Amino acid sequence: MISKISEVNYYIKTNKFKKIAIIAGKKSFNKINGKKIIEEIIHKTKTDDVRYFFKINNFPEIKELNKLINFLEGFQPNLILAVGGGSVIDYAKIANVKDIGNNLVKKIHGESHIGKEKIAKMIAIPTTAGSGAEVTSGAVIYINKIKYSIDNKIIIPDKYFLLPKIIMKNKKKLKASSGFDAISQSVESIISLKSNNTSLLYAKKSLYISLNNYLSFLKKPNFYNSSNMSIAAMLAGKAINISKTTAPHAVSYPFTSHFNVSHGHAVSLTLEKFLKFNYKNQNKSKTSFNLNDRYKILFKIFGVKNIDDLNLKIKNIKYEANLRDNFERLNIDIKKHYPKILKEINIKRLKNNPIELSKSDIKLILLNNYNDE
Repeated sequence: MISKISEVNYYIKTNKFKKIAIIAGKKSFNKINGKKIIEEIIHKTKTDDVRYFFKINNFPEIKELNKLINFLEGFQPNLILAVGGGSVIDYAKIANVKDIGNNLVKKIHGESHIGKEKIAKMIAIPTTAGSGAEVTSGAVIYINKIKYSIDNKIIIPDKYFLLPKIIMKNKKKLKASSGFDAISQSVESIISLKSNNTSLLYAKKSLYISLNNYLSFLKKPNFYNSSNMSIAAMLAGKAINISKTTAPHAVSYPFTSHFNVSHGHAVSLTLEKFLKFNYKNQNKSKTSFNLNDRYKILFKIFGVKNIDDLNLKIKNIKYEANLRDNFERLNIDIKKHYPKILKEINIKRLKNNPIELSKSDIKLILLNNYNDE
């Protein structure tokens, strides 16, 4: 599962790609010394033309996506190399669909088919251990600060390579957020309405690996725990590619678009709150499986005996990772802004929650979190 730069080089060389589009985040690319990595990757490949597109926005939005689409249509590469976090890879996945720019908004809204042909082969090299975007058929895009999803098998990258030395270079804050995203994806997948035996295997394995490596990865990163977190993130991606995520992800997106809370951190704000809500309302479960049995799996993996201990364990992990969930300390006036959050919740993700949620339920969950630490 773990790769070397020489393997990327060999794949490009043997496939004789001549025109390569590199898509990356401008700041993150410089921090990981991206140009040196690219030089190693294309060394001796006899590649004729390499061009760069750098993402600038903190989260993927439609105006920048349009610029990328125009860049790819003008260049017509035969390989797209996405080197970045989930946003970069999501951009590349969407933009790689041929003629995606025609009626783009309708396609994002699901009102028009996105197409069946790619512009080029695509390699994803994640620079964070979190999103699992390198293996999923979904991609996120924001329009007017509201999050939408494209979900189609055609956008799955043709190849991915996990290079742990890259993610070791990230700042602790980024590693904390992205790593917790992988943890939450696995937790949510286990109880998601669409969970099945295959997604459950991926999620369990991912969660075991994450919980055994996450905090050491933040405090004392090395090749071993960085490799494990890369694998955990990829497995979490495989899990949610089947099951999809649930309420914590659905509610997270407005916190990112309006309050600039990084994605994994935003998910962490409500994870244990929704876990407790779902547990307390099991009699209303819509799942085809026994929800209580899935909670027993979570209890076992986390090494706890009940829902209160599970929530305390998650809260302690967040505390150790410096992922604060107190809205006041994050300068979010939740009493003032909860209507905006409720309005912009991602309905697709909310529908995967094992218990049906009303907006009044979510309001209570958000407001009860107001004075938590």
